[in-house]
Amino acid sequence: MDQEEGLTAVDNIVTQFTTYEDFLDSQITTVDLYYLEDEGLARQLVELGYRGTGEVVKREDFEARKAAIEIARLAERTQKKTLTSAGKNLQDNFLKALAVREEDNRNGKVSLNQPEFDAAYILSRQLASVIFIRDRNSHGQEVSGYIDYAHRLKIEDFEVYFSGKKRLLPKPTDLSFYNWDSHIAVWNSSPNYQVIADNPEGLLFKYKRDRKILNVDPKTPPGDNSTRMSIQTDLYMQVVIFDHISRRKV
Repeated sequence: MDQEEGLTAVDNIVTQFTTYEDFLDSQITTVDLYYLEDEGLARQLVELGYRGTGEVVKREDFEARKAAIEIARLAERTQKKTLTSAGKNLQDNFLKALAVREEDNRNGKVSLNQPEFDAAYILSRQLASVIFIRDRNSHGQEVSGYIDYAHRLKIEDFEVYFSGKKRLLPKPTDLSFYNWDSHIAVWNSSPNYQVIADNPEGLLFKYKRDRKILNVDPKTPPGDNSTRMSIQTDLYMQVVIFDHISRRKV
């Protein structure tokens, strides 16, 4: 039995029995108890591999896998609770698009086969979306910019956006920000992307994990492992979402 098959066998046992003693008891027959006349001794013989009717599993292996599975279960439960889009009745296409991408941008790994994603996404390891928004701010000024979605999810509570209490708009602290009235232009690298603002052909973003270039010029392909999607929305003048996939192994 190879290592992968061994882990699978242990996982099957761990999920079937609550405690290691329950597993040992399942390996003890009535004949064993008749001759040994001692349940504790019978358990010891099963643990040592001298008696039993099935797979031999050490106590430390059982307890380690039990703990690992429980940690994974709690982490998954916590992750689901932190999805601020969960349970929301989202009507606008933009908010729906954000909701589809929320979990994967939060944990950095593509976990679901969404209909709008092609097969390459299922084989990839990490998703980092960039959102372009153009609209008017609360002062009536036209603003636009590029937002590192994964980064904003970490530093902001998106409950206000998914609930409709507030509109998501670019800020001077985002990857880029431009005020069309005041002509103020700002660029900032994020934990995920390095901004290349001095490129003669236009603004570029380099994803720090795989060093691939994301080109946001609508007349140019977005780059390796990247896609561009224009969103038809009633909430903004213009919205485009760029999805970049990093294929490097974790």
